Amino acid sequence: MSDEFDAALKDLTGKLTQIESVMDLDALRAQVADLEQQASSPNLWDDPEAAQKVTSQLSHRQAELRRVSELRQRLDDLGVLYELAEAEGDPGSQNEAQEELDELLKDVDALEVRTLLSGEYDARNAVVTIRSEAGGVDAADWAEMLLRMYLRWAERHGYPTDVYDISYAEEAGIKSATFKVSAPYVYGTLSVEQGTHRLVRISPFDNQSRRQTSFAHVEVLPEVEEVDHVDIPEKDIRVDVYRSSGPGGQSVNTTDSAVRITHIPTSIVVSCQNEKSQLQNKAAAMKVLQARLLQRKKEEERAEMNALKDGGSSWGNQMRSYVLHPYQMVKDLRTEFEVGNPSAVLDGEIDSFLEAGIRWRKQQNTAA
Repeated sequence: MSDEFDAALKDLTGKLTQIESVMDLDALRAQVADLEQQASSPNLWDDPEAAQKVTSQLSHRQAELRRVSELRQRLDDLGVLYELAEAEGDPGSQNEAQEELDELLKDVDALEVRTLLSGEYDARNAVVTIRSEAGGVDAADWAEMLLRMYLRWAERHGYPTDVYDISYAEEAGIKSATFKVSAPYVYGTLSVEQGTHRLVRISPFDNQSRRQTSFAHVEVLPEVEEVDHVDIPEKDIRVDVYRSSGPGGQSVNTTDSAVRITHIPTSIVVSCQNEKSQLQNKAAAMKVLQARLLQRKKEEERAEMNALKDGGSSWGNQMRSYVLHPYQMVKDLRTEFEVGNPSAVLDGEIDSFLEAGIRWRKQQNTAA
């Protein structure tokens, strides 16, 4: 085995061993066994919501265990493959082994990023809200482009999404949208997307074809669970109902089933119109409101801790720039990571940005 290939293989083996240690595979296997026992209970589906949670957790834990086990098996097989290729003097098999090594490097790096997600809420589902900011109709169009980007990213990974509410702009695009992404650690993963996203392009809405800069803000919250104890007294909210509508004001419901909830003490407003009944829309909107109040509480606690620091954390503003003219580039302004293919990024290929953001955040937290 060549010295270079052998060294790369040893480094990769050491990295995977460290990842396995951090993930605590014995504890993970114990969780899978416990969930399998719960899932086999004849009374499981007496409570459909609890049953769905058990089966979902079991599926995700099994997938996590399978992922690391398959990486270990591929790594073990790779050493044997390269030794055989060298012994037989087969350049084709040697090239195949090198390609597999390159793929393994990427896959192990991606798994390593997952181990960096150790925050209190990182393992939860994510509730994402996108709002158009400065830039008029271009900003509304930009907000809709970002919505598509995140939904395409989730689709690529097979993550279920649930669009709670879309507020359409008058001419084109959207004023805001709120949706949920369901997957293990998706909040921890997408939380690095929070902040202002800037687009520079030739405006398709300008008859003089001038360059336009527009902005949209992305907010990412963890889905609230029962253990969070976010109590909201009835007297603190105002509930309004209205008719759901789509682009152009066309009615998509014949009843006033959409719900808007205003939290009076904080003036936070949330809405949901995707469910068929007013009751379901109210329940979904309450979950979003609870998530925002939980986030507000976290921010207040963080502000107290940062009060004595110089400026605190400012990475949430102007976090990424997407330039379509006069050149093509997407650049994260915190990590300095950039790519020259905006079309692919806007089609949901954002994993490299997510990984860079998670590593950057870990470094910032360590330095602090």
